[in-house]
Amino acid sequence: MAKSNSNQDRRETMAQMPEPSQRLPIEVSPGPHPCLLSLEKLLDDCELRTQRRSGPGGQHRNKTSSGAFLLHRPTGIVAEATEKRSQAQNRDVALERLRYLLAIEVRTTSVFDQPVPDLETEFRERFLGNVKRMNERNVDKPAVLALLLNDLHATGGQPSLVAKRWKCSTSAIVTMLQSVPPAFALVNRIRHHHERLPLR
Repeated sequence: MAKSNSNQDRRETMAQMPEPSQRLPIEVSPGPHPCLLSLEKLLDDCELRTQRRSGPGGQHRNKTSSGAFLLHRPTGIVAEATEKRSQAQNRDVALERLRYLLAIEVRTTSVFDQPVPDLETEFRERFLGNVKRMNERNVDKPAVLALLLNDLHATGGQPSLVAKRWKCSTSAIVTMLQSVPPAFALVNRIRHHHERLPLR
């Protein structure tokens, strides 16, 4: 993997920014990205629906399980969780899933295009040089992922350009993307649009 990432670094040494008109057509909204909002504020923007759902664990668990469905009203994106026993637990799981869905499906203005809201600037500064170290339990990971994807969309899917802004290596960006397969797939779709080889 290290060799592959090193090759990627060399291929993109002469990377150039695409013109906005050349980018993969994706709607871009003004920031801040919803993943940067506090969990409480994000929940305020959602509609919660609960429903009895079948689940693992036998008949008793099926009767006591309560699924949680979160509709993010501004975007219409829905996340659900039905595997936990309690509504509160399922809501928390659904919220985490929603944040990852928002990170992948919602694009806001990149720092490569224009100054971003103060909330985003402060958030970026906290994670400069620390992208690769984020584990799955880090509550800020969806937000970092969202901003990385904003930048990668703006740069035509070139991690080498994005890495300079985040003060990290290209391999750190690629490793982060690989940890979330739908995000990795999105970046390769962006790269395909710009006739670049896929990341591996």
